[in-house]
Amino acid sequence: MQTDTAFAIALVVLAGTCCQWFAWRVKLPAILFLLLAGILAGPVTGWLDPDRLFGNLLFPFISLSVALILFEGSLSLRFHQIAGLRRVVRNLVSLGVVVTWLITTLATRWALDFPWELSFLFGAITVVTGPTVIVPLLRTVRPTAAVANVLRWEGIVIDPVGATLAVLVYEFILAGSGGAALGSTVTAFARIVAVGLCIGIGAGYLYGVVLRRHWLPEYLHNVATLALVITVFTLCNHLHHESGLLAVTVLGMWLANMKDVHVEEILDFKESLSVLLISVLFIVLASRIDFADFARLGWPAVSVFLAIQFLARPLGVMLSALGSRLSWPERHLLSWIAPRGIVAAAISALFALRLEQAGYAQAPLLVPLTFMVIIATVLLQSSTAGFIARRLGVAEHDPRGVLVIGANHVAIALARSLLEAGFRPLLIDTSLNRIQKAEQSGLQTFFGNPVSEQADRQLDLVGMGRMLALSAHGSLNTLACMHYRMEFGAPRVYTLLTADEQELSDQRRAAPHLAGNILFGREITFSHLSALMARGWRPRITGLTEELNYADYRRRHKEMIPLFAVSARGRLHIFTAEEQPEPRPGWSVISLVPGDADSSQDSD
Repeated sequence: MQTDTAFAIALVVLAGTCCQWFAWRVKLPAILFLLLAGILAGPVTGWLDPDRLFGNLLFPFISLSVALILFEGSLSLRFHQIAGLRRVVRNLVSLGVVVTWLITTLATRWALDFPWELSFLFGAITVVTGPTVIVPLLRTVRPTAAVANVLRWEGIVIDPVGATLAVLVYEFILAGSGGAALGSTVTAFARIVAVGLCIGIGAGYLYGVVLRRHWLPEYLHNVATLALVITVFTLCNHLHHESGLLAVTVLGMWLANMKDVHVEEILDFKESLSVLLISVLFIVLASRIDFADFARLGWPAVSVFLAIQFLARPLGVMLSALGSRLSWPERHLLSWIAPRGIVAAAISALFALRLEQAGYAQAPLLVPLTFMVIIATVLLQSSTAGFIARRLGVAEHDPRGVLVIGANHVAIALARSLLEAGFRPLLIDTSLNRIQKAEQSGLQTFFGNPVSEQADRQLDLVGMGRMLALSAHGSLNTLACMHYRMEFGAPRVYTLLTADEQELSDQRRAAPHLAGNILFGREITFSHLSALMARGWRPRITGLTEELNYADYRRRHKEMIPLFAVSARGRLHIFTAEEQPEPRPGWSVISLVPGDADSSQDSD
């Protein structure tokens, strides 16, 4: 029996990992494949029965998993990032949340005749979206930068905000579930909030002091943090029922915003743990779905989804975007995209179990209703958002973002020319000094190793369409090309040769399909460009006309090195050893020319 149990758990973990990998490979939300795996393992084949597998441990497992997931989400929320967000994002996670919550509550009450308590709780559960479903969708849709930034930051911020709202509503329900007078209910609710806030803040402050003063060795940081989250969660629930989720959310937010406390390594560990827990938890929850519950919900449940999709979201976006610079097509696309994710599924399952024990007969229907909304929003929006974005004219057919590996003087000069031509370069480097110089040049930067776990977790690739490896180190360029070719596709990954690579024999050189397209020609190396720039050569943008075509331009500037060409429609073409574009009148050419070159005939 123990062998069977261990084998079942191992298969669930393996299936969850495979679903996460496949989702990354096809750039779709992992939730779709986790859901399918759970349904196949549970209601379809009957192979997985979580209640029998976990027994009395199922409820504590779900509780602790949700606590750890919420802690990880809140650990990534930093107030200084919120302060710099556009007003529309702040409105979406405040006014938009309230609008969605109230409309969903009314729709649930009217369509399904749920008690008001459950209706308010379901409305709170389904306000969250989350980056786990938003980011893969954005990479497929490729909307304009304004839409992508709003959706991405909304997904990051709304997870802890929405989860906290759901926790507070749920705790308020339990505080008044005994039929006590309103005064007693408010008092109990206040105690829950007080316990959660006080212990969450207190534990966060004390643990932050421990980390800041290095009283704990680094190899114990992750284990100690895990133990602290579990302890805070169980202690708060012991002191006052259901205050633990609020406490761990506050704990994470406090640590994330405490001065001189570095939580990056802890966040890396917690994110890996959250991916594992999310994978296992979602398969387990999906396997507990009873198709009979969907039948009990019936067609009225569809009207709840329609109210969320076509009333709550559009109204929330339109109110939140009042006075903003977003165009109407951008507002319409924002109104369409808001898929629900894993946090909603996990919280609904947790609350359904507990409210069923508290005597709410319709509480088990929270789970299938939430799953129905998740499935409907993810499937509908994933399949239609790209078409809608293109029809509205807010999709980037050719993404204008360019990831640049390296922030040296060569990379900065080329990135500046791309910026002036209307593109959005993002420079990544491990040197803080080089990063600061790039920022002083007005360029967007990322401080870190481009092939590290930190970059995989934090680097925002939404809107990025190409990668230029411009580091002075050939090995790093090759690694970056191999790392990002799955993200951008081999034809959109480029590398600048170094002098050492130019001298390598074919046996020692990286395979062409792995090393990336060679920038500007095999005779052009990093040291060659660096030497030219030291002599005053600079990138120049020249507009071509009927009077000054590309052939004339080449004759006038015989020494120049063509770098990029921008078509009349704004498409970027890159000169490589394998491809030499033929710019036409109406195009612009970015080339490296001597500083004293005659520019009287150029249109800069």
